[in-house]
Amino acid sequence: MLERILQPRTESSSQPAAKADMMTTPRVDVLSPFWVLVQKEMADHLRSWRFVILVGLLALTCIGSLYTAMTTIRDAVTSQGGSESFLFLKLFTVSDGSLPPFITFVGFLGPLLGIGMGFDAISSERSKGTLNRLLSQPLHRDTVINAKFTASLIVITILLFALGFLVMGMGLISIGIPPTPEEFARMVFFLALSVLYIAFWLSVSVLFSTRFRQAATSALASIAVWLFFSVFFPMLVNLVASSTMPAQATPEKLLSHQHFVQNLSRLSPSQLYSEATTTMLTPSVRSLGPLTMEQVYGAIPSPLPFGQSLLLVWPQMTGLLAATAVCFGLSYVLFMRQEIRGR
Repeated sequence: MLERILQPRTESSSQPAAKADMMTTPRVDVLSPFWVLVQKEMADHLRSWRFVILVGLLALTCIGSLYTAMTTIRDAVTSQGGSESFLFLKLFTVSDGSLPPFITFVGFLGPLLGIGMGFDAISSERSKGTLNRLLSQPLHRDTVINAKFTASLIVITILLFALGFLVMGMGLISIGIPPTPEEFARMVFFLALSVLYIAFWLSVSVLFSTRFRQAATSALASIAVWLFFSVFFPMLVNLVASSTMPAQATPEKLLSHQHFVQNLSRLSPSQLYSEATTTMLTPSVRSLGPLTMEQVYGAIPSPLPFGQSLLLVWPQMTGLLAATAVCFGLSYVLFMRQEIRGR
């Protein structure tokens, strides 16, 4: 009886101590399952040899193109006394001919970075048999594919901006002329366009990784699409252009045919990226299509401001964003409808 009487008193006396411990213990914010999975995927990317090889390849090519560009710009500064406008932008577009410029390397190696980051996003989980265990955790199914895409996109963004600012810093040390605010805005927007372009190829690789069970099949399909748009699609456009050339070469028909060929070539994401980045890094570009003599006669030979260049490349940027959203949307729907059990 005495123990029964004393036991409630003991519990009630321990309640203030427990409350005091809760008051003194600092509150720990628990991350959502989405961000926990994002951190895990980012750590896996940063620790993999595949990422190290891709980063080393990009860094070596960027340093080589930067060296050739700095040599050309240094000669121009010496001969012209630094009077040329938008000199800092030439770090990304000028070369002495021995190596392509920085913009060409990013346009060529960027898709490989996106494909390398996403070709085994889902297929590797299936082949290892860890997808069942991952989805058995208290998290939604769409959290898996959203976290994998977000983690890869964050890593790509950090890598590209780090390389871009490295090029700016080395160019500033070499040239000794700081960039103007407009030049800095153009370079930052160029890096953002590059991230968007690589995100498209990342979404394509995630789509094939969701569709195919083997990672090798997904990688081959992604590389095949990249080679088609980079090598074979321009050939097909040239064949179509030569076969649809009007017999009677009137100015109106030639102009209409040129617009048709240009719109056909813009079905390629590499063409959209090339037009957008060339316009942003070359302010003297005032149009992306054919011009009549009346339009050329009334034009003022001066570079476009940043806002006008942004309006000029807005359709290309919207096209890349739409293509990325469509590819990732197909990946999302396909992953949500797949049967995971027993795989």
